Amino acid sequence: MPYTTAYLTLASLQVDRLVDFYAALLQQDPVSWVPSRYGEFHLEGLRLVLFKPRADQVGEFQSRRPGQCSLCCEVSDLEQAIAHLDQLGYPPPGPILEAPHGAEVYAYDPDGNRLILYQPARSRQSPRGD
Repeated sequence: MPYTTAYLTLASLQVDRLVDFYAALLQQDPVSWVPSRYGEFHLEGLRLVLFKPRADQVGEFQSRRPGQCSLCCEVSDLEQAIAHLDQLGYPPPGPILEAPHGAEVYAYDPDGNRLILYQPARSRQSPRGD
């Protein structure tokens, strides 16, 4: 059976705060929004769903330890994306990391979920202009 769509779902007890953050980060309004319950964003190749768990499900979504899952977003200008995070009040805590595949920086959303903003090597020039 083929899979047709990938969703990333994040549970939050403060879902409106998370919806506001991702609306500002992604510079788009949610395509579906139920205040205090649900927000959904459509990105190319991914749907990001934010929801508040029902009271009887809260324990299922409480973090027992930090997760190793990250939301990785490709950007065309990493420095501009970092400046945008700074403006939102969630600056990356560390430096830009250079790797053979490009450059990336780690940041965190209001609930502490890790974000990786990534700029591919093909769209990044060296400081010397090579």
